[in-house]
Amino acid sequence: MENNISVLGKENYLQKTTLFHVLLIFVLGFPSFTHGFSMEFYAFSCPGVEFIVRDTVRSAASTDPTIPGKLLRLLFHDCFVEGCDASVLVKGDGTERADPANASLGGFEVIETAKRELELFCPGTVSCADILALAARDAVVMSGGPDIQMPTGRQDGMVSAISNVRPNIIDTSFTVDDMIKIFSSKGLSLADLVILSGAHTIGIAHCTAFSDRIQFDSKGNLTSADSSLDKDYASKLAKKCAASKSATVNIDPNTSFSFDNQYYNNLIAKRGLLQTDSILFDDQRTRILVEQFASDLNTFYEAWSESFLKLSSIGIKADGEGEVRQICSRING
Repeated sequence: MENNISVLGKENYLQKTTLFHVLLIFVLGFPSFTHGFSMEFYAFSCPGVEFIVRDTVRSAASTDPTIPGKLLRLLFHDCFVEGCDASVLVKGDGTERADPANASLGGFEVIETAKRELELFCPGTVSCADILALAARDAVVMSGGPDIQMPTGRQDGMVSAISNVRPNIIDTSFTVDDMIKIFSSKGLSLADLVILSGAHTIGIAHCTAFSDRIQFDSKGNLTSADSSLDKDYASKLAKKCAASKSATVNIDPNTSFSFDNQYYNNLIAKRGLLQTDSILFDDQRTRILVEQFASDLNTFYEAWSESFLKLSSIGIKADGEGEVRQICSRING
């Protein structure tokens, strides 16, 4: 995913794509108001929205291959707390973003970039919640995964409270029962849990997220490891994490930046990085799905498409329940 465009080429490219965006808006329609959560929500008010968001994600991912994984994680942390309302994007003391559990989130600048451009062409029209949902969808596409037609019309939440974070997100120490409880509270099933965990086929994790699973000496030599981890894999993790306290590791060690079903094969091979990954193969209730997705990529893609639509529709704010922010990191007013 290298970026081979010269500086002059970038300038020309940006000029051309910006001109295209303008033409797209004027050819396909002018701003107007549409109500309801639907596939054609911006058909008249901002018909170029999906092109602009996808182009922004593509540009960011071309220079930083970790962006797709960050955007997917950002959507999860948004939708599981207060619904898919971009409340995780709000900056400030006491906000969701201020919780230490969200300190390692990334991809915010991609959403802000798309928002700034959309405000030029469709001012006050496209919500940050929709931008985030579309960007997460496009992150999967940029990584080789399935494209999904998505409804839009989410409004931005007007509340972002740090106290809402911990009761609603998955902790790496959770059991399958713990995760089922959280997912069920969001209207998601056991199958959704296994399917959406497949997002870990891309993305990174800090060593602190799995430090309780491996022990090593000052030279990075493995001294002990969780019995559900392959010893060779655990040894590589020890070397990596001993080098730096702030080190990060690709969650999928094999196809780190490809959205595929390798994650499930990793679980079978005892190479699930997080405890919440490994236990999906250890638990009889979820193992059958892990094995099914590991053996059939198309089955995983079909299941992902359905579960992702459910995820991105959790607790959406309908017309009048939220707002369209001018700046994604700040509630209007």
